[in-house]
Amino acid sequence: MSNQRRRFVLHFLKRRGKRSVEVGDLAGQIAGWENEKPPDLLSYKERKRVQNALHQFHLPKLDDHGLIEYDSQRKTVTLTDAAADQDFYIDVVPKRDIPWSLYYLGYALLSGLVLVGGWAQVWPVTLLETELWGVFFVTIILFSSLVHVHDSKRHMRLGARETPPEVK
Repeated sequence: MSNQRRRFVLHFLKRRGKRSVEVGDLAGQIAGWENEKPPDLLSYKERKRVQNALHQFHLPKLDDHGLIEYDSQRKTVTLTDAAADQDFYIDVVPKRDIPWSLYYLGYALLSGLVLVGGWAQVWPVTLLETELWGVFFVTIILFSSLVHVHDSKRHMRLGARETPPEVK
């Protein structure tokens, strides 16, 4: 999953379900995503570069790991039952955003500081009662979790939308 092309393969196949796909069609769509244009506007060179890489490296690797069934003779690819039953999430972080993991780390540090500040009777923590701080932090974590779940289901899961999470 460390390679974008392999993620694109799984995304494309998850959208297709259990139907076999010709490698040429798969390569065309992946090249389109990589070059940010529709597959029918790709040059022969753009399409062939992706198709060669898929044939020589990416498809055999996904096949070896049991995620796809790759028939190099017929030049077809099918998603395996094991991969179809799995959800794959990609944490795509635009340049000005922070990843969810850092967000939750910051949240934990802030709530820890407020907790310590309350025990030590430090101003401005003492301006609110402990129960109000508790309500505040529970509300924030609930709201954050709801946004994260929505983001995960709609934008970060391979096969959940028309284009992969990494494509705008």
